[in-house]
Amino acid sequence: MSGEDRQSQLAREHKERQAQRAEQATKTKRNTFIGAGAAVVVVVGGLIAATTLLGGGDGGKPAAASSPAPSETAAQPTVSATPSAPVDPSKVSCSYRKDTSGSPAKKVGMPPGKPNLDLKTMTITTNHGAIVIDLATAQAPCSVNSFAFLAKKNFFDNTKCHRLATPENSGLALLQCGDPQAKADGENPTDGQGSSGYVFDDENLGGIPFTKGTVAMAQPAEAVNQNGSQFWISLGDETAQLGPEYTPIGVVSKGADILEKVYKGGWITNPDDITGDGGSSAPKIPVIIKDVKLA
Repeated sequence: MSGEDRQSQLAREHKERQAQRAEQATKTKRNTFIGAGAAVVVVVGGLIAATTLLGGGDGGKPAAASSPAPSETAAQPTVSATPSAPVDPSKVSCSYRKDTSGSPAKKVGMPPGKPNLDLKTMTITTNHGAIVIDLATAQAPCSVNSFAFLAKKNFFDNTKCHRLATPENSGLALLQCGDPQAKADGENPTDGQGSSGYVFDDENLGGIPFTKGTVAMAQPAEAVNQNGSQFWISLGDETAQLGPEYTPIGVVSKGADILEKVYKGGWITNPDDITGDGGSSAPKIPVIIKDVKLA
C-alpha cells in the first residue's frame, strides 16, 4: 500500500470512528434522560452526571428564552392520536414478574392478569390539588392495570415526585414520580431507584406523541420491558425528541396549572445522586401524592 493510500485509509477510519462516537453519544443522551431503578443506571452514572447536570449550584429556574413554560408550548395531544383496533376483553392478559435488578422496593404483591378495560381516568391528588389523566386503557391495558392495582394498595400515598427535569438540567421538561423511597430533598443519593418490586413489558410504543401533557412509564436507561411504578409527566414539547422507548399511558386533562407552578419553581440539584440523573433535580416546590384513584 502506497503512503498516499495509507493516508486515505487512516482518514476514512478516523471519520468512521468520529461518526460512531457521535452516534453513541446521541443514543446515550437520549436513553439516560428518564431512568428508574438501580442496576443499569448506576453503571452509567458517571457519564450521565457529566451530560445532564447542567444547572449546577443550588438549583435554578427555567429561563424564558431556552425553557418555555408549559403554557407557552404546543397544545396537549389527545389519547386518540393513534387509533387502535378494538380490544377483545377475553383475549387480554397481563404478565408481571419479579424485579431482579436489586432496586429498593415497596412490595405489595403482583397485579392480577386480567385488566379492567373500562377504566378511563386516573386522578392523582397532590398537596397542590388534583391532576387528572385521560387513560389510553385500550392501548396500554397492562400499564393501566398496574396503576389500578398499586392505587388500591395505597402504594403511592404520601410519596414525593423526586425529579423535575428542565431544558437546563436535562434537555427535557418533565416531572417524574412513583419512587416510594424518594425523599425529594436534593440530598438523598438514592432518589429514583425505588420500585414496586415487579416489572412488566412495554406497550403502546409510539402510540401517543411525547409532547406536553403526555404521561408515560419510566424505566432504566437502555432497558426494555422493565416498567415498574415510576412514571413521568411531560411539561413541554422537548420530550418529543425522545424515541419510542417509553410506554405512554395517557394525557393530562386537568391540573396543568399545578404542573406549571411546579415547573416555574425551579429545581434543587442533588450532586450526590448515585444514579446520575435518576433523581438529581428535585422540584423546589414539593409535590406530594396524597392519593391515586382510577375510574
